Amino acid sequence: MPDSSNLINIPVGKLGIIPLQSITAIGEKVDSYIARWRAERHNEHKDSITFAGYEKDSYIVKSCCPRFGSGEAKGTLSESVRGTDLYLLVDVVNHSIKYNICGQENMMSPDDHYADLKRVIAAIGGKANRITVIMPFLYESRQHKRSSRESLDCAIALQELVSLGIDNIITFDAHDPRVQNAIPYSGFENIMPTYQFIKTLLRTTPDLKLDSDHMMVISPDEGAMNRAIYFANHLGVDVGMFYKRRDYTTIVNGKNPIVAHEFLGDDVEGKDVIIMDDMIASGESMLDVAKQLKDRKANRVYALATFGLFTAGLEIFDKAHEEGIIEKVITTNLTYQLPELFDRPWYESADMSKYIAILIDHLNHNASISGLIDQTERIQARIAEYKKTGTITANYKAPSVD
Repeated sequence: MPDSSNLINIPVGKLGIIPLQSITAIGEKVDSYIARWRAERHNEHKDSITFAGYEKDSYIVKSCCPRFGSGEAKGTLSESVRGTDLYLLVDVVNHSIKYNICGQENMMSPDDHYADLKRVIAAIGGKANRITVIMPFLYESRQHKRSSRESLDCAIALQELVSLGIDNIITFDAHDPRVQNAIPYSGFENIMPTYQFIKTLLRTTPDLKLDSDHMMVISPDEGAMNRAIYFANHLGVDVGMFYKRRDYTTIVNGKNPIVAHEFLGDDVEGKDVIIMDDMIASGESMLDVAKQLKDRKANRVYALATFGLFTAGLEIFDKAHEEGIIEKVITTNLTYQLPELFDRPWYESADMSKYIAILIDHLNHNASISGLIDQTERIQARIAEYKKTGTITANYKAPSVD
């Protein structure tokens, strides 16, 4: 990652990080990174009044949303946030948290997590200098368009957050980034984890041949084509695509069922293939695509997805790995990860906490994040390192200037 030691702009306000219960682990790692960087940072202005509270052991503002027996709740903060530059982190698809309602245990849904986010914003009461919401999995992002008499949940949620006083929204790999058109006058950043994917893939796979004769990137549907092309262009390999043939005479669970995945692209025989998508929900579509690629005599199949939800459990992936259909699955830690996932030989996690910490650090200084979002230089440096040594080092080293 870029060196951030030269951040000398006056901070927007005292930094405050509020990780909701759904994303505590990442929040603590982000906080640890920033605290260490600021303690080590050499800045001649650190002792001035404008940098008051700049160097701290922790920037986390503790919050909670206690519930009444009826299931209703309230948001509370442990300290004043007046004039603070706040960053609220939330994972709306963390299904591991439960609460009691009328004596019964209830699992928190995305709606519950979103409601808790609004409760914490309400507790802030407009006293913060600026509020940024970091929501890796964009709430209701799969319901982003209207094709009949149906809701537009994602657009409505974005407008609601802006009406509550949110200045910026940061998300990762939105299902359809065009949903930002719902809030054209507000900050919205859709960030792709391409660098972290490539770093994790290269670090954990020592024998890849990064050329079009030995590798291919596959988009499992039309919607994932842009990310597949971007990934393939960096690796210098070809792209293929599956499209979903659906039965439009039937509606199951609000959508038309998939009849078959049809392939468009060059021959994959003997090649390692990488399937790129924004999420693995049940995983059935991903595994169906992988099986069809193996039927076409592909070599190894790697599945890369930003969000690994695994809503149908891990057993179908265990079976696919045993049968040689899938070689490896890589997802980020931006959403809740089942503890048993890390015991699977087919799974690798791409850690995003350092990246989020750098984004927060820069934004608090009102510094540009364009160089952080455009990861071309770092990606190409890692690919060149891998081609030369067959592996990559733990951290990115900027190329020396002659």
